[in-house]
Amino acid sequence: MMHRNEQNTIMSDRKVVLVTGCAKGGIGYEYCKAFALQNCHVIASDIPQRMDDLAELHEDQIETLELDVLSDESVSSAVKRVISNHGRIDVLINNAGIGSTGPLAELSLNEIKRAYEINTLGQLRMVQQVVPSMASRKSGVIVNLGSVVGKAPTPWAGSYCSTKAAVHAISHTLRLELKPFGINVVLVIPGAIRSNLGSHNAGQLSNYNWELYKDFSKEIAERARASQVGKSTDATLFARHIAKKVLSPKPPKQIVFGHMTSLFAFLSVTPLWVRDLFFTKRFNLDKKIV
Repeated sequence: MMHRNEQNTIMSDRKVVLVTGCAKGGIGYEYCKAFALQNCHVIASDIPQRMDDLAELHEDQIETLELDVLSDESVSSAVKRVISNHGRIDVLINNAGIGSTGPLAELSLNEIKRAYEINTLGQLRMVQQVVPSMASRKSGVIVNLGSVVGKAPTPWAGSYCSTKAAVHAISHTLRLELKPFGINVVLVIPGAIRSNLGSHNAGQLSNYNWELYKDFSKEIAERARASQVGKSTDATLFARHIAKKVLSPKPPKQIVFGHMTSLFAFLSVTPLWVRDLFFTKRFNLDKKIV
């Protein structure tokens, strides 16, 4: 029989991984399972209203924790609790995020602010809480979730695209600023990954009756579902790929993976008239408004 001190020694050798935004059906849920398969001690977190979604993760020996990235107090309390219980956080997966679909000229500023608060400032709020502990140990990995649309923004999702563009800029800056402290920053740029994000985005559209853009309702709804149709990459496959890369001895600065990444890589470097023409045709923006 293994003694308690031997168990503690083994536990201390396991990477402690904190993941945000882990509701069932999302990529975060799959991240938790993927890192657990790599023998990490995983802490899955989400807002109090979604904690029931995390219950089944206990079967995989995954710990759960209430954490709201919108709240300074919640983030501080959760990070302190993990460090108190486990001594450190080796890997932070900044996964929590929401979609935001609609024409920028009409989309509610409150919704746009909420997208920034969660997708962008939520990540930075987590970073500022975990960095002191990582810096004191001269070790740690921070993984920020960007998107292909952060490099080539699309119509009807300008608010979401801009939050991810900001994540890219923040990650590239943090990578250099945290290097003296031995902290690696990895920017993950997913393509179209199959999750519950598309259905949630589409559901949110029922709250809006477009005025200027009423003739584009079909195209706007199509954009909301765009990442979930066709050959979208399976979330389990995606999460396992990311986990292996992040846990490698020298984590990459950037991981680009998933359906449509090649297309968006091309669009991000083409002349603007090419990109504009592609998206104009794709989302019917050459339609004449009477």
